[in-house]
Amino acid sequence: ASSSRGLGVVYKRQGPTGRGQLGERIRSKIMKRVLIIDDEAEFTRLLRMNLEKVGGFAVRVENSSENAMETAREFSPDVILLDIVMPGLDGGDLCVRFQADPKLQKVPVIIVSALVSNDETSQDAVAVSGDQIIVAKPVSMEKMLHSIEEALKKA
Repeated sequence: ASSSRGLGVVYKRQGPTGRGQLGERIRSKIMKRVLIIDDEAEFTRLLRMNLEKVGGFAVRVENSSENAMETAREFSPDVILLDIVMPGLDGGDLCVRFQADPKLQKVPVIIVSALVSNDETSQDAVAVSGDQIIVAKPVSMEKMLHSIEEALKKA
């Protein structure tokens, strides 16, 4: 059964544990660090909870784009999930800053945005522009886990 919880986090229950095969494959690897940068606190809370539970990730959330660089440098993420439209610095500005920072320039960034619709993305609900992975909100956990796995493969 599919469930949807507020602000665009959609996930599917996959058996009694709620864990799908993809989540188990990722969980079996060393715990990866995911930084979520998005100004929607409820969205980030739900996404964090699901990534920790289903994906087995260590997750840090930053709801202020102004603090994102400092948080990213301190947390040293393996992948960054980044919203585009935020007050202050937008996701495009942050991407430029990540690329200019020697500590962060090789960290893959997945754009998670409502600016792209699920109709515009591929069957995996992932649009790729150059090396950039773009995921449309609302996003299912299966699609998010797939996107993270793909970004980590390329890193």
